[in-house]
Amino acid sequence: MTLPCATLPVIDLARLDGGSAGERAALAGRLDEACRATGFLVVKNHGVPDALLQGAFAAGLAFFDAPEAVKRSAAPADGRVRGYTPLLRQQLAASLRKDTPPDLFERFRMGAFDLPEDDYHRSRAQGWFAPNVWPEGLPGFRSALEACYRAMEKLAADLMRLMALALGLPEGWFARHIDRHISSLCLNHYPALAGAPQPGQLRAGEHTDYGSLTIVAPTDAPGRLQVLTREDGWVEVDPPPGHFVVNIGDLMAQWTNDRWVSTLHRVGLPPPGAGPQGRRLSLVFFHQPNDDALVECIPTCLAPGEAPRHAPVTSGEHLRLKIGRHFTAATTA
Repeated sequence: MTLPCATLPVIDLARLDGGSAGERAALAGRLDEACRATGFLVVKNHGVPDALLQGAFAAGLAFFDAPEAVKRSAAPADGRVRGYTPLLRQQLAASLRKDTPPDLFERFRMGAFDLPEDDYHRSRAQGWFAPNVWPEGLPGFRSALEACYRAMEKLAADLMRLMALALGLPEGWFARHIDRHISSLCLNHYPALAGAPQPGQLRAGEHTDYGSLTIVAPTDAPGRLQVLTREDGWVEVDPPPGHFVVNIGDLMAQWTNDRWVSTLHRVGLPPPGAGPQGRRLSLVFFHQPNDDALVECIPTCLAPGEAPRHAPVTSGEHLRLKIGRHFTAATTA
């Protein structure tokens, strides 16, 4: 059973830099409560201009409406970290070793750009820092997404500052772990259903996210994000216009020794008969710490006599394992 809508705590980020010490402490406490309960929250006054966001959505719709040849022009030989991934090529539940039919979404993914010429970035130029792959014949697509990436990158850094305060750490504690991050910005397109789905098939199967945090800017269409809650089971998430959904991922849960939870979520199907109105597009920023960032229990999250629950792991090692599982066999065929 899925309940109609979830009411998630709303964090007003205008108070992060503009508020008093007491307001900032209250903001950090509210975030801590949300991350302990479900790992999901909603943010407003996030600093991403609406015009920039709408430009990215318009670019995304133009891309997914383009002829197949245009979309394929942005599909590299290995599209796991860059470019276009066609429909039915991902199986997110497989990241948790669950066997489900392929997911009903297609994706365009981009990563960092204008990178420094140093050993760290050069040594990863065939992986996390591979050049972005842009479609042919869509002027303005690249500039719209690059502008959005920069805005989301800044927002993620602001959220990491607030998370440090919520964990009783200096505000800049995470900075050294994310100054060369391997994050990606994705356009997730969920087309209107052309036929009946297979048993157990969803737009995106149940999974947890892999990194530190995820920022989602959804559109208002049926077949929404669903979150598994302790009290009510699966609930749909429908944020107010102009708000973003934020959730933490596996690495943040491990950093906090499971004080904060990385919660199962999925994208459900539109109701029968939704037709073209069932189409959905989401813009998702997956924030991932530096490739070599060692994620191990934060001292403030270890109670006296308690042992760390997770072995230390680097951000890149964890991400490679998860991504390697969730692509279907058709991806490499």
